[in-house]
Amino acid sequence: MSVKGLISRPHRTLSLALAILCFALLSGCATSPTGRTQLTMFSESQMASMGQASFEQIKEQQKIDPHRPTQRYVQCVADALFAVSNTPDNWEVVVFADETPNAFALPGQKIGVHRGMLTVAETPAQLAAVVGHEIGHVEARHGNERASATFATQMGLAVATAALAIEGGTDERMLAALGLGAQVGILLPFSRQHEIEADLIGLNLMAKAGFDPRESITLWENMREKAGGSPVEFLSTHPGHGTRIRTLQEAMPEAMTTFEGARQQGKAPRCTPPR
Repeated sequence: MSVKGLISRPHRTLSLALAILCFALLSGCATSPTGRTQLTMFSESQMASMGQASFEQIKEQQKIDPHRPTQRYVQCVADALFAVSNTPDNWEVVVFADETPNAFALPGQKIGVHRGMLTVAETPAQLAAVVGHEIGHVEARHGNERASATFATQMGLAVATAALAIEGGTDERMLAALGLGAQVGILLPFSRQHEIEADLIGLNLMAKAGFDPRESITLWENMREKAGGSPVEFLSTHPGHGTRIRTLQEAMPEAMTTFEGARQQGKAPRCTPPR
């Protein structure tokens, strides 16, 4: 009998999964703008290509706001932030005719803002907190990190499945528990960490651009009032509003120093909200 025949299929599956997982983990280390260690297993060109394709699809499926003053206003705020970011060029910002207060970012420097966000972000500085937050997601490679975490988790579950098979058969309930544990213990907290990091990057950007960073706290107070009851933070992909506000308050002294320096340099964006 050949050596290959002596190795059972579960053993081969386990060996392959372990090899792939170890290689991915060893080769995917990076550092975020705030100094946090990241797992980024995909190239930025791959992520940009996927983000751009997704954004084009969204533009086809969702109605773009035809009100040009609104688009100019959002673009004005965004341009001031882009100018002080690490990636000042080649951004695309689109306002969608959606009344829900939301915004999103995709790899490839794409940002979407729902028209409804302007009912919560009542001033240019508050809108700067929103757009700065989305820039933060892109600059910190959160899309790459999220995709990498999902891939690594799936590979880890494949290893666990193979190991259970070697030990004498899989238990579907145990596999389901492993899947739930991965979701609650790894993926959801990861997203909350991204949100806080994006808040802090956005706070720094708006201060550097000359927007009053204290307005970021007002924004989240408005969001809290608009949202009413929030989901339980432990099982939410977003931090609670109170957590975000406390984090911003702790970072505010440094942000105010940056803001005062920007104003001394003459940075005072003049963006007029639409009527």
